[in-house]
Amino acid sequence: MAEKKTFQRGKLAPVPSGAVIPERDLDKHPILECRRLGIDFGGLHAVQDFNLTIGRTEIAGLIGPNGAGKTTVFNLLTKVYQPTRGTILLDGMDTSGKTTEQINRMGIARTFQNIRLFNNLSVEDNVKIGLHNQEPYSLADAIFRLPRYWRQEKTAHERAMELLSIFDMQDLADHRAGSLPYGAQRRLEIVRALATNPSLLLLDEPAAGMNPSETTELMENIVKIRDTFQIAVMLIEHDMNLVMGICEGICVLNFGQVIAKGSPEDIQANPAVIEAYLGRKKEK
Repeated sequence: MAEKKTFQRGKLAPVPSGAVIPERDLDKHPILECRRLGIDFGGLHAVQDFNLTIGRTEIAGLIGPNGAGKTTVFNLLTKVYQPTRGTILLDGMDTSGKTTEQINRMGIARTFQNIRLFNNLSVEDNVKIGLHNQEPYSLADAIFRLPRYWRQEKTAHERAMELLSIFDMQDLADHRAGSLPYGAQRRLEIVRALATNPSLLLLDEPAAGMNPSETTELMENIVKIRDTFQIAVMLIEHDMNLVMGICEGICVLNFGQVIAKGSPEDIQANPAVIEAYLGRKKEK
């Protein structure tokens, strides 16, 4: 039986607001601060009084039972939904009134529970779509194939191949995205999100459908992404081995409310979490 992979996690330390972030991020402004965030759908409080702070290079987890409001939080952060109340600060900047595209340009990228690729385009072209924010050539440059267009295309190709190499996918660049195995499609979606040059990467159930070997590889790559790009990663995940293995701070939602926050050890020992999500241990 293969030995269980372990990853070194940063120790959490308090900041003046009372939140905790990894010690290595204490000298930097938090990348994300949510203050009393909430959204209502009719009379339903889907998320209420959500408070969270994430350090600039933290790997954070958002967990909870199905229907707890996790994806709704991601939709609030990316402005798919506009909050009913509360504040979201990204790198200290208030995101009120911003659109999804503006939020992406500010530095948040995400993946989805259900893979959203351009299946009929090549792997490389899917990544290049993520690079659109960094292509300064005009429509005329593209139509008439002016020199600036070719310079940017060359730069985009090199950057796409560099990003694909993170997952050793550079040899698949010419393949049709829809022809890739499920796990490879998951990885490609992460690469495309990275192409937008985020400071905060949101991963919605990245290990869904993966076998244990693929999940271990994913864990290694999430840590590699954080270390290589010096960005924060926040993930929604039901695989507790993944969450407890790489996440430094974990936030637990239940019925749209935070019931616990802390280190993996804190969360594993929290009675409310055990009852609501992890399940009670059977009496022997």
